Amino acid sequence: MPEYVPLEMPETPRLAQNIIHFARALRRAGLPVGPGRVIEAVRAVEAAGFTDRMDFYWTLHACFVNRPEHRVVFAQVFRLYWRDPRFLEHMMSLMLPAIRGVQEEKRAAAAEKRAAQALLGDQMPDLPQPEDSEGGTQIEIDASMTMSAEEKLRSLDFEQMSTEEIAQAKRMLARLTLPVKPILSRRRMAAPLLGHRLDRQKTLRAAMRQGGEIRALARAKQRPRWPNLVVLCDISGSMSQYSRMVLHFLHAVANEKGAGWAKVHAFTFGTRLTNISRHLATRDVDAALKAAGAEAQDWEGGTRIGQCLHAFNRDWSRRVMGQGAVVLLITDGLDRDDANALEKEMERLHLSARRLIWLNPLLRWDGFAPRATGIRAMLPHVDSFRAGHSIASLEDLAQAISRPDDAGEKARLMALL
Repeated sequence: MPEYVPLEMPETPRLAQNIIHFARALRRAGLPVGPGRVIEAVRAVEAAGFTDRMDFYWTLHACFVNRPEHRVVFAQVFRLYWRDPRFLEHMMSLMLPAIRGVQEEKRAAAAEKRAAQALLGDQMPDLPQPEDSEGGTQIEIDASMTMSAEEKLRSLDFEQMSTEEIAQAKRMLARLTLPVKPILSRRRMAAPLLGHRLDRQKTLRAAMRQGGEIRALARAKQRPRWPNLVVLCDISGSMSQYSRMVLHFLHAVANEKGAGWAKVHAFTFGTRLTNISRHLATRDVDAALKAAGAEAQDWEGGTRIGQCLHAFNRDWSRRVMGQGAVVLLITDGLDRDDANALEKEMERLHLSARRLIWLNPLLRWDGFAPRATGIRAMLPHVDSFRAGHSIASLEDLAQAISRPDDAGEKARLMALL
């Protein structure tokens, strides 16, 4: 057994306490850090020493990181906690929202905001609690009919959320699932007890091994298969906030094992089409969205829905739309290009998909009507037209995506055309 090198530690060591606080910040940031790893980290630092920063970094890295997607989070938390002498001011600048038009918003690196939120939990002072006075009056409030904070957040519009509410909403979206029912294919599989069809070939092969005598009838049933999910997300200026939240939801769907989808293909479009499917496969959501945003150069730009759909139908439809794919189209439909070309591309997309579901955040308004030219051209060629502005609307999508008869608000709006 290796023995640790005895080191002379002061009577009130602070390094071990700092490692403990650092481990707490990693746990808040999403890393599975427990007491056992903290003890291992303290012992490893005792053995390796505290003379070189790079050695100290990789010593803690070996103790706390065991997955590739945790490396970015660990690096950001370590940089803010150990290396940056003014990390608190830097984190506060990341957490405070910037005023558009007065101060340019500083874009954080991957996992930097998550590290800031994790470390601010250790730096915020505790507020003094008021002492109960003997002569005070106790007031009882019946809260049985009030909504919880989570219920209010579930129905709140993404565009009206504060910074803290957006962070809570992202955590709620990470827990959502998008289940889908399997499709019965033409291929068959053995089912001795539940099979509804006779497997003649298997029955005859078994009879040949028994001298031509049929002793049992082999039965089979249709083999189930899972469809692909194809997402076309509008990232123009009017859709930027909704697109960020939807992409968080799609990242959770793409990384949920056993959710029912064969593959998840994601595309963003504004003035051009961008395939971000490989970026959503990254387990860390911050790193995935940072890479997707870096590749999609038209973020918060203009909108050319017809041209982007034409590029998808021409270059990607045959690759990702096979085997009964379900298509999610997330856009407000505000397009100023040729309406006839847009209608033609929507019709082609509808014919290629098993189901075409349109999520439009404008549907949150009670007086919404299909008056825009782009909406009037797109609406007849979708199977379902639903709102996509809140967590509750995405939960309704998860319940309705497997119902082929669900049309959302399409029938009501078609009557207004």
